[in-house]
Amino acid sequence: MILTFAAAAAMFGVPAEAPAQAAPEKSATTDCSPRAPDPNSREVIVCVQKPQGFRIDPDVMAAKKARRQALAGRTKTPQEKMRDNGCTVVGAAGCVFDQPGINLLAVAATAAEISARLARGQEIGSIFVTDPQKSEYQYYQDAKKERETKETDKRVKEYAAKARAAAPPADAAPAPNSGTDAQKVISQ
Repeated sequence: MILTFAAAAAMFGVPAEAPAQAAPEKSATTDCSPRAPDPNSREVIVCVQKPQGFRIDPDVMAAKKARRQALAGRTKTPQEKMRDNGCTVVGAAGCVFDQPGINLLAVAATAAEISARLARGQEIGSIFVTDPQKSEYQYYQDAKKERETKETDKRVKEYAAKARAAAPPADAAPAPNSGTDAQKVISQ
């Protein structure tokens, strides 16, 4: 909403004076100068630096995209989405092999691995992670490393192009010499 001086004055109950003449409109490219403003002028000049806007780190955006894709997985077909309820309707006992229990072999193997890691002074927390997934920070580090690699490759290509441009032309005749190494070997 843009208010003129008269409208603002009427809003706040200040008697509005008619301007002596209409002020010419200033263009948007008017530069701010350090000169003192005219005290009799009703013109207000506000000098501010043009905002560049917010910049979201491209590495963060790439990490979010990679995490979203990793968590999405592949789409399932209608046959994969169907649930198997066969064990719940087969007789009074149901499925014999679906009974909950403890796998004692897995417990013994895990205990042996824990004791071996403790003997070597290693951590044991990663043994208990059943569904390992990257953290957002790990995705960020991967995206940052990938971006830096691309930038380095681009700089190397630019440097190689400049070096080729600065090199003498390939069709130039070689400088005469007393003989090449291959000619010396053959003559001996």
